[in-house]
Amino acid sequence: MSEKLPRRNFIERVSIAFASTLAMPFTGFSKSFKEAYEQTAINMNPIIKIKPLGFQWETADPFLFCVHHEDAFPKGNEAMGPEQSYLKGRHMGDDFIIKDGFRMYHGQTVPGFPGHPHRGFETITVVRQGIVDHADSMGAAGRYGNGDVQWMTAGKGVQHSEMFPLIYKDKPNPMELFQIWLNLPKKNKMVQPHFKMMWKEAIPTYKQSDTNKKETRVEIIAGKINNTKASTPPPDSWANDEKNEVAVWNIMMDAGAEWVLPKASKGINRTIYFYEGSALDISGKAIPKYNAVELHPDIETVLKAGANETSILLLQGKPIGEPVIQYGPFVMNTKEEINQAFEDYHKTKFGGWPWPKYDQVHPREKSRFAKHADGKEEIKIG
Repeated sequence: MSEKLPRRNFIERVSIAFASTLAMPFTGFSKSFKEAYEQTAINMNPIIKIKPLGFQWETADPFLFCVHHEDAFPKGNEAMGPEQSYLKGRHMGDDFIIKDGFRMYHGQTVPGFPGHPHRGFETITVVRQGIVDHADSMGAAGRYGNGDVQWMTAGKGVQHSEMFPLIYKDKPNPMELFQIWLNLPKKNKMVQPHFKMMWKEAIPTYKQSDTNKKETRVEIIAGKINNTKASTPPPDSWANDEKNEVAVWNIMMDAGAEWVLPKASKGINRTIYFYEGSALDISGKAIPKYNAVELHPDIETVLKAGANETSILLLQGKPIGEPVIQYGPFVMNTKEEINQAFEDYHKTKFGGWPWPKYDQVHPREKSRFAKHADGKEEIKIG
């Protein structure tokens, strides 16, 4: 019969053996154990890809793209455009190069995008600063900005203009906005056009403070966080079905704030765009400023702001998973449908243009408003 090992000696020997195992390099483990350990580390990393941002941002299905407009427009003249001296040396009508801090885009007098057609998708225009004047072929119109959002379903076809009037004559008119293109599934590409206003006063904001009392605020334009939910998207939007988990969030973090992104389902496309701030850390990885980060939606993602306030745009959604053929302002599923879009536009002009000018702007003194195609009017003060 073997000699009994005293309990204390037994515990000490087991402790030494366990410590020795932990100190061994990976070469001391079996290959399968090492591979499993490395795979676990990979599976815990939420980052798929990091990409630098340009003027037009790359997006994933169901989104088509996003553009970040940021222009330091000067004081406005009587026509609500910049003084003539600012227009010299520009490629007028197609001015996309920053000069004197701003672009004129397709505008000749007022910056912006005079009447142009769309079919087969939606535009979501998020205006952080500045004013946008809307007019369209349905007879609808609006002025919105400084926190407002317009969500337009182009559907079977609409012409609209998006002008940036310089309404202040005595001070600069800075502009910052995102325009996001969200695809429509084939079954909804030919629905009736529709536009919806999301006024800044009604956009829900989710707030959370971390253990250091640093706050994160999330403007929820689409989707929800816990019980904080965006207003209902247009009726034919891919975002209208909650099962598609479409989210458009503008995330604003205090300097040094930390926040854990709520998880989404596996298979959802999720990308964040770090557009403002000095530094951002994602689960231990330093992200350069003005970069996009494609994320695994179902892995815990910890965001930590740097030494300055930090702003991030999040776009996510279940992919539509259909062929996408884009030609200019039309987004369809086949080349034949694109050809038909051009033919229909040449025949009908998608309802024509009921306004005096293709670069229609509203009177300088007019407040924020929306006039819908059915005659309904919304007026906002301030």
